[in-house]
Amino acid sequence: MAVNDTKQLADAENPAVTKFGDSDSDVDFAGRANWLRAAVLGANDGLVSTASLMLGVSAVKHDVRAMVVSGFAGLLAGACSMAIGEYVSVCSQRDVEIAQLDRDGKRGGEEERALPSPVQAAAASALAFSVGALLPLLAAGFIVGYRLRVAVVVAVATMALAAFGFIGAVLGRAPIAKSCARVVVGGLAAMGVTFGLMRLFRASGI
Repeated sequence: MAVNDTKQLADAENPAVTKFGDSDSDVDFAGRANWLRAAVLGANDGLVSTASLMLGVSAVKHDVRAMVVSGFAGLLAGACSMAIGEYVSVCSQRDVEIAQLDRDGKRGGEEERALPSPVQAAAASALAFSVGALLPLLAAGFIVGYRLRVAVVVAVATMALAAFGFIGAVLGRAPIAKSCARVVVGGLAAMGVTFGLMRLFRASGI
């Protein structure tokens, strides 16, 4: 009887442990940081940089082909840059951690096998960037009218930025409204500055 009373008391004092083993307290949010950063920020970078590049080119030349070609070039260059940057970063991180394992005498164990893969990180970054960059490209590729094409690119970019902010906030358990607003405002500012500055070249006749 005393054992049952003790168990009931423990259950009452620690309900989250005994009944909710899959609660948020058991989720390793820190472990999500690397892939969440690579996925959400990679896609966000792809979207903002490509959309800004396309809008900047369109501010000087209204031709749809020039806009799409510049966006595709931005996709390729950005994806390669992201992949190389992530590969070098993860390799450097692995070198530091492997050196520490050597000092601790733990080389070749579970700790080393758990280290992140530079190739996987590079591929994930390139893929995420490409997914984000494809959105403004697809939005502009089938629209002939200049004004409508620019408006559609901005609208698609805005909706996608809000979606990226929402996804990042949900996965990271961050405030949704603040996350979405931060991503959308930052992306629109980048596109607006690029478009506005490039208009100066058209106005000066360069």
